Amino acid sequence: MSWRSMRPGVASCDRHADRTDVTRRRRVRRISALAVASAVAAGLLAVTPDVIAPVRASAAEECGVGVMARLPGPPSAFTAMGWTPQGTAETGSTAPTGAGVTVAIIDSGVDVSRPQLADAFAPGSTSLIADGERPDGLGDPQGHGTALAGVIAARPTETSGVVGLAPDAKIVSLRIFRGTDEESEQAGFGPDAERLAQAIRSAADLGAQIIVVALSDDVDTAALRDATTEAAARGSLVVASAGNRSTTENTEDSPRFPAAYPGALAVTAVDTSGLPTSDSIHGPHVEVAAPGQDVLTTSTGGGDCRYAPDAPSSSFATAYVAGAAALLAEQFPAEGPEGWAYRLEATAARSDPDARDDQVGWGVIRPAAALDLRPDSTTRGPTSPFADTSDAAFATSSTRLTPEPTEPGNAAFVTAIAVVAAGLVSLFGLGATLRRRHSS
Repeated sequence: MSWRSMRPGVASCDRHADRTDVTRRRRVRRISALAVASAVAAGLLAVTPDVIAPVRASAAEECGVGVMARLPGPPSAFTAMGWTPQGTAETGSTAPTGAGVTVAIIDSGVDVSRPQLADAFAPGSTSLIADGERPDGLGDPQGHGTALAGVIAARPTETSGVVGLAPDAKIVSLRIFRGTDEESEQAGFGPDAERLAQAIRSAADLGAQIIVVALSDDVDTAALRDATTEAAARGSLVVASAGNRSTTENTEDSPRFPAAYPGALAVTAVDTSGLPTSDSIHGPHVEVAAPGQDVLTTSTGGGDCRYAPDAPSSSFATAYVAGAAALLAEQFPAEGPEGWAYRLEATAARSDPDARDDQVGWGVIRPAAALDLRPDSTTRGPTSPFADTSDAAFATSSTRLTPEPTEPGNAAFVTAIAVVAAGLVSLFGLGATLRRRHSS
């Protein structure tokens, strides 16, 4: 089995040095004290108690310093997603913030000491491994789960540049692995299908509307399949990674699990230009795409860090989609996981409104459009759970694979014309969004 579908700990910041290299911190503090103090006094920088800003121009873009509170990720991702805390781009109405929604993060744990996440937790967090770390799942020496949590539900703070997509959502951390390195796996602390299945069931027991699984395998497992199906039947949407090519032994475009199971929403990543790349696993299981490169988010034991700076990672794309799904769960609680997934698929940016492809599924998600959608028989795209769309949807419905993996097809890349068209749509909504942000 190959569970290395995430890109753990890849960040453009030296976050471990903040905790371990005391001598370096003291030296940097002496050298930079006057420069940092001047910037703080001028209202330009906010320094966390954990990290002292290095003396270089890019410090605010790397780790520990927030110039402005904004959504995690690069500006291009924010633009493409068309969402703002002040309201949706289309209507200007007050946007949901994830209030009342519980998001279960099944991963390496979540660092409760991060100020952006300290009050974000719902009861029920736990560790399913006994590796000597805290048993409540609120420690994260590996860092992957903490990064996901920031994308989804980081709270605004004066000392951080990270604000999650659903900053009022509650988090449950279900820690199922320590790392994907050989030492962790030999000790029995690597990712495991049976343990993941147990965590999915626990998340459903806790009433989590959204369950985040930012890892995947190419092996179909009965326990994992059953747990995913049961979670969907109980009202939970499993948002799962469709896979990364560089972190799996099987690099062929083929189904990844649990993403390919019925009841899960399979997410792939696009780069900072909104394009799919060969870094991601593609195939008939892919249902939506989201930004996955150069993502600003929370880090274990440090300040804000940029992750996946060089290549997109499906882990962060999965977190983006989970955050968007939490907004839908707040706004439309009665629609359930099928309705939330449909809204994201139907409104995603794509070149052909009636067809999906194996590169990006139904397209790059647009949370504002998903919130504004009033589905009826004329809605283009996947088969609707709300209305008869047989006259509008000329393609097949979203691909929900049977347990037996199918041979991957040869998928076409998104064309330049499609990108331009999607960009124009995003920019049209962005104009109204930015005017409201500057006037607020």
